[in-house]
Amino acid sequence: MSVFTVFAQLVEDLADLLQPLFGATAAAAAIVLFTALVRLLVHPLSRAAARGQKARTALQPKIAELRRKHAKDPQKLQRAVLELHAEEKVSPLSGCLPGLLQLPAFFLLYRLFSSTSIGGETNALLNHQLFSAPLGGRFADALGGGGLLGAASLVYLGLFALVTAVAAVNYRRTRRTMAATAPVTVADGGQQVPGLGAMNKVMPFLSFFTLFTVAVVPLAAALYVVTSTTWSAVERAVLYS
Repeated sequence: MSVFTVFAQLVEDLADLLQPLFGATAAAAAIVLFTALVRLLVHPLSRAAARGQKARTALQPKIAELRRKHAKDPQKLQRAVLELHAEEKVSPLSGCLPGLLQLPAFFLLYRLFSSTSIGGETNALLNHQLFSAPLGGRFADALGGGGLLGAASLVYLGLFALVTAVAAVNYRRTRRTMAATAPVTVADGGQQVPGLGAMNKVMPFLSFFTLFTVAVVPLAAALYVVTSTTWSAVERAVLYS
């Protein structure tokens, strides 16, 4: 039995469990519940990432002092900053783990709702819908089927509105975080690392990339993305307050 067969059965079982409450949208509700379970599993790592972020913010006065002390020796400055992080047991990469560990779940949903058959049998999950939008369909399919104001397209427009609101919140938070934890940006000769300034300007806008993801992946995978990003926004508001 393949992992996709097991996963498909899990989604079907969750949908059956939720059917009395959600009716025809039970499979969509099952995906939201599955996403919440995944986020609960990685929540301890999110808490660790929040502690790491606060610790990095607390180190900024010491890093500023190192910048003044080693202003004419960029390599020594970078070594001193790394040593400071090691001494304080602060990892600059800890914030990446929660997102990386969610990728397998996202790709499972993507593959599951992109396949017409599972284990040699017809993929029954493709028959499920969120209101009028098939969980295996994409925004382009909705546009082609009923236009921008068609019943299926309205489901996507609602998701786009939610994603835009969440992305705006994340944009403001990312800008504040980057301002509070400015990285070492000098290379040999004391010059700024080429391209780093532009990257720092672009990074806060990456939250809006979720809009593109929601538009091109199957609706089931889009639900995972929307649920997860909304969870992240609420979780960060709590953990970083």
